[in-house]
Amino acid sequence: MNALLVGVSQLQSSIPQGLLPFARDIPEVSLNPAALLISIVTGVAILIILVSWAKVHPFLAIMLAALITGIGSGFGLMNTVHAFLDGFGDTTKSVGILVGIGAMLGAVLMVTGATGVLVDVLISKSSRKMLPWTMALIGSLIGLPLFFDVGLIIMAPVIIMVTRKSKMPLMMIAMPALAGLCAMQALVPPHPGPTAALQTFENGSMGITMGMGIVLAIPLVIICGPLFAKYSTRIVPRGAPDTFAMADKEDGVEGRRKPSFGLSLLCVTMPAILLLITSIIMMVRPDLHDSKEMGAQILQFIGNPEIALLISLVFASLTLFVTTRYPWEKLNDEAGKSLRPIAGIVFILGAGGGFKNLLIDTGIGDMITKFVENTNISIILIAWVIAVFVRVATGSSTVSAITTAGILEPTATALAYDPIQTGLLVLAIGAGSFIFSFVNDAGLWLVKEYFGFTLPEMFKTWTVMTCLISIVGLVLVWGLGLFLL
Repeated sequence: MNALLVGVSQLQSSIPQGLLPFARDIPEVSLNPAALLISIVTGVAILIILVSWAKVHPFLAIMLAALITGIGSGFGLMNTVHAFLDGFGDTTKSVGILVGIGAMLGAVLMVTGATGVLVDVLISKSSRKMLPWTMALIGSLIGLPLFFDVGLIIMAPVIIMVTRKSKMPLMMIAMPALAGLCAMQALVPPHPGPTAALQTFENGSMGITMGMGIVLAIPLVIICGPLFAKYSTRIVPRGAPDTFAMADKEDGVEGRRKPSFGLSLLCVTMPAILLLITSIIMMVRPDLHDSKEMGAQILQFIGNPEIALLISLVFASLTLFVTTRYPWEKLNDEAGKSLRPIAGIVFILGAGGGFKNLLIDTGIGDMITKFVENTNISIILIAWVIAVFVRVATGSSTVSAITTAGILEPTATALAYDPIQTGLLVLAIGAGSFIFSFVNDAGLWLVKEYFGFTLPEMFKTWTVMTCLISIVGLVLVWGLGLFLL
C-alpha cells in the first residue's frame, strides 16, 4: 500500500495544472482490500434495493450506500463523511449551475416556440425512418464541443418534443442523440478525459487525436445509436415523459408568433458555437491558456461552460422576446419555475459525486490499477483494461483517463511513440474510461431523471450502451492502428 500511495503521489504531480480540479489528495489510509471490495459490493447492492424495491429517493439511497461503503471498508467515520461532502460540493459546484442555467434556457426555448419550430422542421424534413439518424447527427454536433452534462441539458427538451410530436418510442429518439453525445465525450478532445490523457504524454497532438477521434466516432455513433435503439426500444417501448410539465409549456405557444428556424437553431446551438470557437483558438494558440492579456482572458471567460450557457440564455431571452412578443414578465416567470423540478436532480448528482469521490479516496481504483498494470498484454489493450477497471471502481471517466495515462506515460516515452501512436493510445484510454455507467456515475442519474426511466431500465439500456461504446471503440481503435501503423 505504501508503494501504491507513492505512485499516486507521483501521478498527481504529473497532472497538468489546468486539470488539477479533477485530481484530489487521497488520505493516507491503509485498508484491507477484501474488506474494501466487500463493502463496495454491499453498498451498491443496498443502493439498488433501496431505489428499485423500497422506492427510496435516489439522493437518500446514494448517501446511505456511500456511508455504508466507507464505514464498512474501515475508511473511518469522519474520513467517510468528509470524502462524501467534498465530492458532493465539487459536483454541485461544477454541475449545479450548468443544470440550472440549462433548465432556464430550455424553458425559454420551449415557451417562445423555438424548440417547437426546430422539431417541426426536423419532422417535416426527415421521414419517420430517418428521424433516429437525424437525432444521432444532432447529438454528435452538439456533443463535439460540449461536455456531456451541458449537451444533455440542451438536447433533453428537443428529444422529448420530437418524441411527442412524432409519436415514436422515446428510445428511438433519445438513444441515438445520447450515443452522439457519449461518443464525442469518450473520444474527442477538448473533453476532459481524452484531453487529460493527451496532455500527460510527451508527443501527443491535439489535432491528430481529435481528427482520429471524430473519424472513429462516426461508425461508433451509428452502431450505438440508431442500431442499438431498436434493441433498447424493446426494453422501454413507451413514449415521451412530461418532464418539467412540457405539455403545458407547449400548449401555451399555440396562437403566438413563432421565431424563424435560423434564430431557433442559433439559440439552441449557441453554447456549442461559443465553446467550439474558443476551443479551436486555444488549440491553435495553447499559450493563451496562461496568458494574462485581456484578449486571452476574454477567450478563457467565454470558453467557460457556465458563462457560455449564461450568454446563450441572455441572448435567447432577449432575441426571442423581441421576435415573438412573448410577455417579458411571463417569460422570466417560466424561466424561474424551471428551477423547481431540477432541484432533485442537482441533489442526486451531488450524492453521486460524493459516492464517486469516496471510492476514489479509499484507493480501490488504484489497487485494481496496480494489479492490471503487471499483466503482459498489448499496450493498447492494457490502456483499455486499466481505464475500464478504474472507471468501474470510481465512476469517473476523467479520473480513469488521468490515472491510466499517468501509469502508461513512462512506457510510451520509452517506446518513443509518435503523435499517431500516442493518439491511438489516448483513444483506447478514452474508450475504456466510458464503460459501464453505473450507480456511482452522475451521468446515469442525470439521464434517468430527465427521461423518467427506472433504475432497472437504465441498467438494461443506458449501461449496456456505454459498454457497447467502450467495446466497439476499442475494436475501432485497434482497426485504425492496423491501418495506420
